[in-house]
Amino acid sequence: MRKRSKVAFVTAAVPAAALLSVVVQASPASAHGTMSDPPSRVYVCKLENPESPKSDACKAAVAAGGTQAFYDWNEVSLLDAGGRHRELIPDGKLCSAGREKYRGLDLVRTDWPAKRISPGPLTITYYATAPHQNSNFEFYITRDGWDPSQPLRWADLVPIQTFNNQNPTTYTNWTINIPQRTGRHILYSIWQRVVGSNEAFYTCSDVDFGGGNTPTPPPTTPPPTQTPPPTTPPPTQQPSGSWAAGTAYKAGDQVTYQGVSYKCLQAHTALAGWEPPTTPSLWQRV
Repeated sequence: MRKRSKVAFVTAAVPAAALLSVVVQASPASAHGTMSDPPSRVYVCKLENPESPKSDACKAAVAAGGTQAFYDWNEVSLLDAGGRHRELIPDGKLCSAGREKYRGLDLVRTDWPAKRISPGPLTITYYATAPHQNSNFEFYITRDGWDPSQPLRWADLVPIQTFNNQNPTTYTNWTINIPQRTGRHILYSIWQRVVGSNEAFYTCSDVDFGGGNTPTPPPTTPPPTQTPPPTTPPPTQQPSGSWAAGTAYKAGDQVTYQGVSYKCLQAHTALAGWEPPTTPSLWQRV
């Protein structure tokens, strides 16, 4: 009886071990990594210790999303990105890759720990805990005049350089040319795997050029194109010939502009910027 039991145990154990081997071999290798110099936000908070972060920004990030995100510091990624970064990640969530787990990285603060840098050549380092061949790396910086007190948008990023078909090691260095900037900015990176996976990784590294940021003034309101001015002064002169700013027009008047004839639809006094082709509520091509 004992001999049969022993044989039965061995027979049962072998298929289980074989099954475990199949499962392990079937698990896909996963790339992981982040910027270590200038350090990304997630890497900074990881180094500070997620359980007792030192900076106010990391304390707030842990409070917003918990500590696990910073133990998983090398996984700010999307498995099926496949180059569709702007389609999948909404404005305001670029640092977290749009993932709720990493929402603390998107906090809009002006006190994120930042590395002091200067315009010109800058050597950067990417730390890959699972490097993979045939990868593309894109590097961006926030535009001149970017306001760090506002959420980060795709439109805020200016491309610096792209390195295609790279075979990264654990620590990979590149030298990129940093444009002229002042104040605080973000160096943004995208690591897109090309062979064997659509996975992509994203990083936000805070940098400081010194001086203060000068927010870009809001754009001036363009002249109305759908609604005419609320009040129209009486005509002061009879229009004739070509369209001209400062002329009072009444409905039915016809003018030419750049060789094209237009008929006035509503009485108004023309202003620079209200040329017939740009104000279809005021002029109709004839």
